[in-house]
Amino acid sequence: MAAARTRFAPDRGLTSRMVATMFLIGLLYVVLVGGLLVVAKGAWPLVVLLAGGMFVAQFWFSDRIAAYSMGAREVTPEQAPELHGAVDRLCALADMPKPRVAVAESDVPNAFATGRNQRNSLVCATTGLLRRLEQDELEGVLAHELSHVAHRDVAVMTVASFLGVLAGTLTRVALWSGLARGGRNSNLGPLVLLVPLVSAVVYALSFLLTRLLSRYRELTADRAAAFLTGRPSALAAALTKISGQMARIPTRDLRQAEPFNAFYFAPALAARGGMGRLLSTHPTLEQRLDQLSRISAQLGRP
Repeated sequence: MAAARTRFAPDRGLTSRMVATMFLIGLLYVVLVGGLLVVAKGAWPLVVLLAGGMFVAQFWFSDRIAAYSMGAREVTPEQAPELHGAVDRLCALADMPKPRVAVAESDVPNAFATGRNQRNSLVCATTGLLRRLEQDELEGVLAHELSHVAHRDVAVMTVASFLGVLAGTLTRVALWSGLARGGRNSNLGPLVLLVPLVSAVVYALSFLLTRLLSRYRELTADRAAAFLTGRPSALAAALTKISGQMARIPTRDLRQAEPFNAFYFAPALAARGGMGRLLSTHPTLEQRLDQLSRISAQLGRP
């Protein structure tokens, strides 16, 4: 899980958290599939085939699925010269391959990155973000997203979040199979009723694991971007501007974007209150700005 060799500041804390998350997610995955195999004995080939097929498909096509879901449209340097120019400069500075560049038609000011590795990654900015940010602010945001690619945490988040989807799908298969046989074998009743409970526990644990990793990786990306560009104040200005502009976006549009918060530079709808912050995909704005302020003092520049 170590980051590829780039000039982005490495983070051992992020690497250790990614390894721990993937280990625990893998353990939950084995428990879930094993439990379903016990319940759906007669349908074990179907369970194994479906679980394996969905996992492989998610790993290989998750970046395309995410990009399509968020409305990303790949653009050429002629179509978006300023965006491509910023990505070119940052990739040269970071000594990393240039990802595909995309734009999403949305007034919600945001950006995201997808991809299993640096070679097949994609970085996307919304039209709302491009319209609102100055050039140095935009480069700060793009450096943040490129850091996710360089550290490979975007791939880990995609695979980790997949377990919840898999739990629900496999549970429906097991319930259908178990209920079909339940009429002929009353002994299956308790087992069939236990499957949704096991699935709910697995989903809840995977949800908490991904949220804990997500908040830490956002702080890591902010830090890496600030050190790479040498302008933490520009990233702080972008954060402040984006957070302020979110309040002007219609709630309907924010709710449509909310399911993809874990991928976005800034959450479409910020969590409020103690429990909301615990389940949030991002640290608070205050935490992010405080970290950037300390980096500015460390670098000795505004």
